[in-house]
Parts: sequence; structure tokens; C-alpha cells
Amino acid sequence: MSAIQAIVHDEFTRIRRDQMLRELLALITRRPNELLPLDEVRARLNVRGQHYLGHQTVPLDKIVGSEGRYSDFDRQFAPRHNANRLRWMNIDRAHHEGVPLPAVELYKLGDIYFVKDGHHRISVARFQGQREIDAVVTELVVDVPLDPNLSVRDLLLKEEYSDFLEWTGLADLRPEQRIEFSEPGGYLDLVRHINAHRYYLGQELGRPVTREEAVTSWYDNVYMPVIEVIRRQNALRYFPGRTEADLYRWIMDHRWYLRERNGGADPGPLVAASDYVRLFGRRSLTSLTDWLLGALRGKPAVGSS
Repeated sequence: MSAIQAIVHDEFTRIRRDQMLRELLALITRRPNELLPLDEVRARLNVRGQHYLGHQTVPLDKIVGSEGRYSDFDRQFAPRHNANRLRWMNIDRAHHEGVPLPAVELYKLGDIYFVKDGHHRISVARFQGQREIDAVVTELVVDVPLDPNLSVRDLLLKEEYSDFLEWTGLADLRPEQRIEFSEPGGYLDLVRHINAHRYYLGQELGRPVTREEAVTSWYDNVYMPVIEVIRRQNALRYFPGRTEADLYRWIMDHRWYLRERNGGADPGPLVAASDYVRLFGRRSLTSLTDWLLGALRGKPAVGSS
């Protein structure tokens, strides 16, 4: 066996060993270690178009899925089976010998990439410590944000979000929007909020209100005022692991409760948010005092950003 052959043989052994350890760790911690299947992502999300982006340099840690070989590699693109040994070792040998290899082919969705061709080249590049790789990229345009932390379990939430945006048209009406929940079911509540707002807006204006008009009015006059209070008071720090949309949902339920309790008088977003955080947020007595003082003054609480 030549010296270089011994090196690539040893490196394949090492990458397989590391992969098996990661697999075991994933079972213990219940953290995802699998590649995302492109077919499932496309089936769940609304793909609005496709564009050829051409040759680009792509960060390797943003390549998190595959068009057809998602079961052959783990999330770090380490081979999951010894059947890939010869192909992997040949690519690794080319790396050591400085043999130029063709660019890989990728699909881009949001801020992540899926491999069309070049799995072994990506695997070797990551093992050898490269941070970027040359790629020919085609973008599939989706209406929801996707980042490298996306897991298969997250796809249900992304699917609900995509359906919500398709129904409301909010991605086009308010391109800056970012409404994400940490658990399923939230978008159905938002549809109910929009429909209720559409009804009352029609009553107020004395005419039928289009869906587009209702959606923009709800976003501007109902949703965003609550979100602005949440941001101004830095309320999310009292609800670890939750999102602005989660808190909006709960504050609106609490606002309705306060309205009923007070004989129909709407407390408004500031009072509803302050009272909800006071009752249900996780905080110390000192931070609670800061929150209440900030809410009364209409300013951020001490230590907020």
C-alpha cells in the first residue's frame, strides 16, 4: 500500500468513527443529525419560482440537505455506510494530490443549500477543514425563512407558515414580516384574528372589506402594535425558547380576558402585555420591578436592548 493510500484509508476510518460517535450522541441528546430531504421540503413549502444563480462560493456549513442521498450522509456529510468507502477515498486521494475537481451542484432555498451532485466532494472538503466550496447554484424561491438550524421536525411549522403566507399574501403585502411560532397551531389562530378583524372593520367602514385590505390592516394595526410593545419592553427574555408570535398570541388571549373582566373596555396592547408578562413571565423580583417601571413610563426595562 502506498503512503498516500494509507493516509486516505486512515482518514476514512476516522471519519466513519466520528460519524458513529455523533450518531450515538444524537440518540442520547435527541438532537437531529440527519440531512434534510429536498423532496420533503419542496412538498411542504410553497416554491414561488426558480432561478439559475451560476457559479458561487458557498459556505459548507450552510449545506444541510440532499436531493436524493440524504440517508447516505449525516448532517456534517460524514458517510453513514462503508459502501461509500471507495468513492470517498478516491476523492480524498485527489484532494491530497491536488487534482482539481468540478464544482458541486446545489439548490439554494432561503439561507440553506441542498446537494444535487457532489456529496463525496463536500464530505471530503468538510473533513479536511475547508469552510467554502465552489458550486453551481440554482435557487428555489420560498416564502418562509430557512436557516442551517432547520430540522425535519421544524418542517411542520414551516409548512404552516408557508400555508399562512399563501392564504394571506402577507409576504408580498409586507415583505419585512417575520411571524414564526415555536409550536404548531399558531397560524390558525392568526387566520381567526384576521377574519374577526375583517368583520369588525367592515362594520366600522360600512362596506365589504377585501381579504388583502383586512390582512394589511390587521398586520399594521393589531399585530405590530403588540410586537412593538414586546420589543420595547424586551419581553422575550422572560419567555426562554419562545418567539414574538407566541407572545402575541398569548397576549391577545389575555387582552380579551381583561376586556371581558373590565366590562368591555379594551386595555390596549401595553397594559395587556405588561399584565401578561407580570403574571406568567420568568423573572426575579428585581427584573419584575424594572419591567413594571418601564411599562409605566413607556420605555424599555433596565437591561433591555
